[in-house]
Amino acid sequence: MALLKVKFNQKKRVKLAQGLWLMNWFSVFAGILVFSMGLFLKIELRKRSEVMDNSESHFVPNSLILMGILSCAFNGFAGKICYDSLDPAKFAKWKPLLKPYLALCCVFNILIFFVALMCFLMRGSLDSTLAQGLKNGMKFYRDTDTPGRCFMKKTIDMLQIEFKCCGNNGYKDWFEIQWISNRYLDFSSKEVKDRIKSNVDGRYLVDGVPFSCCNPSSPRPCIQYQVTNNSAHYSYDYQTEELNLWRRGCREALLNYYSNMMSSMGAVILLVWLFEMSVMVGLRLLHTSLESIANPEDPECESEGWILENSLKDTFKSALEDLKKLGKFNQVEAGGEGAEGAEGGKTPAITTVS
Repeated sequence: MALLKVKFNQKKRVKLAQGLWLMNWFSVFAGILVFSMGLFLKIELRKRSEVMDNSESHFVPNSLILMGILSCAFNGFAGKICYDSLDPAKFAKWKPLLKPYLALCCVFNILIFFVALMCFLMRGSLDSTLAQGLKNGMKFYRDTDTPGRCFMKKTIDMLQIEFKCCGNNGYKDWFEIQWISNRYLDFSSKEVKDRIKSNVDGRYLVDGVPFSCCNPSSPRPCIQYQVTNNSAHYSYDYQTEELNLWRRGCREALLNYYSNMMSSMGAVILLVWLFEMSVMVGLRLLHTSLESIANPEDPECESEGWILENSLKDTFKSALEDLKKLGKFNQVEAGGEGAEGAEGGKTPAITTVS
């Protein structure tokens, strides 16, 4: 029994072809949207590439760009088929291509669904990428005179101001690295010497943060040095008082930014996938309804269209049997080649007469 069998007359077939033609062109615009989203995501990732680990992959934006291009190509081609299906003479040339085309459509829709899932699942890989990238970026914050790293201070400062964040996981991350360049340290000062000697790695560590960590909406002037020293500031307790520094780490801020962006894109791509699936189903019904016309010379006669010629269970069994036959055929061929080799390898007996 065929799956989703529908009866068609000429009027219904024409309406289906016209509707599919219109839907295919809507799908072309959806493909342009997917392409644009992939391009936008790629640009956004490139903008923050300095604070991302080098292993950061552009698989998702590249996949979106590819799916957008394929969507435009596939749906433009399907629109032409639907338009020509109104004329039996024009449709005849597309008949041999329809089955392979529908098979490609199935593969294409599986890929779209996979890319949509990747948009939702990319958060984990992006988390580790940002954590390592921000850690490295903060280490190079002081290298304003080093070629290739002189831009890092500006990048980190602009990032913390734009996303209202501080450090990797929080403002205390700045306490663990030397973010002040040696050129601004007075090495004749006893305090500087003591701080450097007290550190195993010989770094100048302070309980302070860059100015970009300051919250401008705080009523108190920014306390960016001696953050943990209560006696250094009047009426101050860093453990209980609400600090005038950004509490949130930049890793969390960037992760939320990209995750929200990709979740929205994933939802849009799922809608595009559902639309593409409906177009594929409609095209399959149109294909089978045109093929099952009993009398091609009488286009007004009724016909039947279906998704699968047999039930889902029977189709699955048939596919398994075809795979088994293919495997046996390969075995027979291999066995035949071995037998021929054995026969060819026989040495003819030579009789000697004395």
